[in-house]
Amino acid sequence: MIHLFHAMAAKAERAKPGKIKISLSTLIMLSYLGFILAGTAVLLLPFSTTNGISFIDALFTSTSAVCVTGLTVVDTGTVFSLTGQIVVAILIQVGGLGVMTFSVILFLSFGRRVSYRHRMIMQEVFAHSPREDIYKVVKSIFVFTGLTEGLGALLLFIYWLPDFDLFQALHLGIFHSIAAFCNAGFSLFSGNLMEYRASPLVNLTICGLIVLGGIGFPVVYEIAQWLKIRKTRQKRLSVQAKSVLITTLFLIVAGMGFFLWTEHNNVLKGVPWGESLWIALFQSVTTRTAGFNTVDIGLLTNSTLLTMMILMFWGASPGSTGGGVKTTTFAVVCAFMWSRLRGSAHVNLFKRTVPPETLARSIALIVLSIGLIETIFFLVLLTRYDLPASPGVRGEFADYLFEVISAFGTVGLSTGVTPKLSFMGKFLIIIMMFIGRVGVLTFAYIFAGAEARGGIQHAEQNLMIG
Repeated sequence: MIHLFHAMAAKAERAKPGKIKISLSTLIMLSYLGFILAGTAVLLLPFSTTNGISFIDALFTSTSAVCVTGLTVVDTGTVFSLTGQIVVAILIQVGGLGVMTFSVILFLSFGRRVSYRHRMIMQEVFAHSPREDIYKVVKSIFVFTGLTEGLGALLLFIYWLPDFDLFQALHLGIFHSIAAFCNAGFSLFSGNLMEYRASPLVNLTICGLIVLGGIGFPVVYEIAQWLKIRKTRQKRLSVQAKSVLITTLFLIVAGMGFFLWTEHNNVLKGVPWGESLWIALFQSVTTRTAGFNTVDIGLLTNSTLLTMMILMFWGASPGSTGGGVKTTTFAVVCAFMWSRLRGSAHVNLFKRTVPPETLARSIALIVLSIGLIETIFFLVLLTRYDLPASPGVRGEFADYLFEVISAFGTVGLSTGVTPKLSFMGKFLIIIMMFIGRVGVLTFAYIFAGAEARGGIQHAEQNLMIG
């Protein structure tokens, strides 16, 4: 479907001679880049910090916020002033919903006409198939976001009110609600949310916000429409919605189970069973793309870190505030493997056949993502010239791999090596966060184009594989 959008946009541009032709992929990339640079400039101003901040740290923070990642090289709660924290929250909000989405809403609010290109971007981001009511979908997304974040902020405000003054409790509630719904692991507490790991209200509120922001706006809108009309006429959820919901539930339950298993003799040792369940549930939910933590990630076992890296790689769902290769890609690949094991020539999901083009894009996305992670990881290791002389070198190998995958999935979890990164190391992680948010395939389309070219076809010859 993305090919159709690009082809239509290209046709529209050809109909307007004299205008510079910019692809949708390039326009999306430039919108994020522009907002990142604007955020960097504001964070460098004196009123944004308590004692100043370097350019690379401001750029890193702005990129992490706009790309809704949550990796930090400075303590957000102490380095940034109240104004700076508000700026970070705005960057997270705009980055979570998408810069182009905000521009469309502003155009509609002022009664201005939205360009054809902007409509195509909204279709590409928020719909798995063409829709005539795309503006209605976008408006519903803003209403849903406001109501959900408002409820989350209210619950957190009520919880923190006994421990903080009125304004500070309100500020903490709003900031963490925005960060949780937008799947950005920024926290104003130095220990993130470790102090509240046994609180049912904090766990349920943050986890609920993360899941609602991570399953994707198209799925939320479809469920709302389904609930509205299912009493009057029969309507089934789409394959997109079913795949997202089932895969999300599976990954949360599996992640929770693995965490309980691999950490029962480590960070969960001696912890009451009820509290252990909260910790495992929270880490399973947040690992996929949110970045909050209620335990020290640096103390986890290697087996747990591996499990978390796998969850971070798959990430959230399409059209959401999260990153990764997405839950639908996981569903398609699993269906593909199952079909091959059964000897079926077609890939089926919920009594529907997945188009070969979708399967090819899924496999290409996974291969490109793994290649990107390997490349950035290799370059990050090159920036640590002192590694051969450092004790525990092999342990840092896992730490930096975890860091790179966390940046790719726009997760924000870290074992504690983020502040140790060199200037070049920080810049490489910035690049990874940026690509992870904009999308690997989006970058591929910028350089290679979205439409497949005919090329030369030679005589076929089989190869031995496997």
